[in-house]
Amino acid sequence: MNFNLYGYGTDDDRQWIIVDLGVTFGDERTPGIDLIMGDPAFIEERRDELLGIVLTHAHEDHIGAVAHIWPRLRCPVYATPFTAHMVRGKLIEAGIEDEVPMHIIPLGHRFDLGPFDIELVTLTHSILEPNALAIRTPLGLVLHTGDWKIDPDPVLGDDIDAARLTEIGDEGVLAIVCDSTNVFSPGVSGSEADVGRSLVELFQTCKRRIAVTTFASNVARLESIAKAAAECGRHVVLVGRSMHRVVSAAREAGYLHDLPPFVNEEDAGYLPPESVLYLCTGSQGEPRAALARIAENTHPNIVLEEGDTVVFSSRIIPGNDVSIFELQNLLSERGIRVVTEKDHFVHVSGHPCRDELAQMYQWIRPRVSIPVHGESRHLAEHAAFARELQVPEQIVVKNGLMVHLAPNEAKVIDEAPSGRLYLDGDILVEAEEEALRMRRRLSFSGAVFVTLVIDGKNRICGDPQVRLIGLPEEDNFGVLLEDRALDAIDEALDRLPAKRRGDDGAVAEYVRRAVRGTLRREWGKKAQVEVMVTRI
Repeated sequence: MNFNLYGYGTDDDRQWIIVDLGVTFGDERTPGIDLIMGDPAFIEERRDELLGIVLTHAHEDHIGAVAHIWPRLRCPVYATPFTAHMVRGKLIEAGIEDEVPMHIIPLGHRFDLGPFDIELVTLTHSILEPNALAIRTPLGLVLHTGDWKIDPDPVLGDDIDAARLTEIGDEGVLAIVCDSTNVFSPGVSGSEADVGRSLVELFQTCKRRIAVTTFASNVARLESIAKAAAECGRHVVLVGRSMHRVVSAAREAGYLHDLPPFVNEEDAGYLPPESVLYLCTGSQGEPRAALARIAENTHPNIVLEEGDTVVFSSRIIPGNDVSIFELQNLLSERGIRVVTEKDHFVHVSGHPCRDELAQMYQWIRPRVSIPVHGESRHLAEHAAFARELQVPEQIVVKNGLMVHLAPNEAKVIDEAPSGRLYLDGDILVEAEEEALRMRRRLSFSGAVFVTLVIDGKNRICGDPQVRLIGLPEEDNFGVLLEDRALDAIDEALDRLPAKRRGDDGAVAEYVRRAVRGTLRREWGKKAQVEVMVTRI
């Protein structure tokens, strides 16, 4: 996720802008959490000094937190047309579209925010309208690249503005804040147009239905797929909400108007198998996405059968390996052909490889390199590469570090709070909230609930009630764990002095320890045990 702050001025008089406000996604370490975003506490405390949020492009890791965080910041938002359309959809879902001052900035435009003179510089990437930001201040110019690549033949949008980048380099650049994603990859990332030609070759080998899954945000890929399908005599069906949402936003921004009309899901069933191509969400194995439901044969309108083909026109995002392979195996077990980037040329990266990074540094010639957008090893390698390219200074930063760029030497001078917020349902909570820690523990060791009824004379009434959730039914000797827990309760109550039975807290804690210890010995894990004492 991306959440960058640029400040200008003194401690007593400083103004700020935010560049991008994105999310990352939950995994098995965050049960019940879909979205994770940066904690804005630092800038929220300085909200009266915040001039606005400037967005480089419309990927979720750059815009996905805007609707969630904006109510805490309440500042203007600046974006190009397509990005603004994508953000507006999120604001509508959040019910705040009429509150957010959204400023649509034309491509290549230059505008002022307080002491910041900001110019959008057209790049190429795996989404429409990616921009670098040339951020000028009285103390120097910083180029914030956002995500980018050098595509010599983009399918949609303009070419990378190499001439303007060279002019900016000639102007003199204090620092470049640059994408590090593919720093370990030699050569270049490749062209989207080449993917389109390769897809035609692949589709021509398919005799029955084709389903293609890719990142819905990659509008150029959607166009490549649609045109390749048309060239092979196939009608395209959009499957999945994200596909429809992105196509709608692209058309509102002036793109995708020269494609044949899409066929809706209901009508697609009347087409012969050799005449249809389904363009689906779910390339990362998401369980609720269209392709997963198709693979499980639970989709209400779409069916794939033996002899059909599914093309994964995407890369595997680290951490999604297991879910993707499970999905591909499920398809394969049903006799469906699975094609990935390892089988055919169906994908190119949207990020710069080493030769492209070298070219960017030749254009910009910065004094300081600040690698971003990657793991620690990517940032370290990028800094070393910048040093090879004769960049005088390199600074590798971690989340929260505050870098002084000018005047004088660039250096880390402070660390700001930089925690994370989790979207738990519709509620934003702090990452270390007790409920989330408890949920992680429960996902590992389950829970036991005990109910005791005690009368006014401190006598146990009836049998204790025990419920086990997420625990094995029996131990290695075939004894029910529930019975083990009941025996532990009886023994604990027998040992508990009568005078202490008047203290509900003491009774609950004594029983809790006994049950937890017994289950630990029999099972090998420390279950979460909750005891409720009821008085009658």
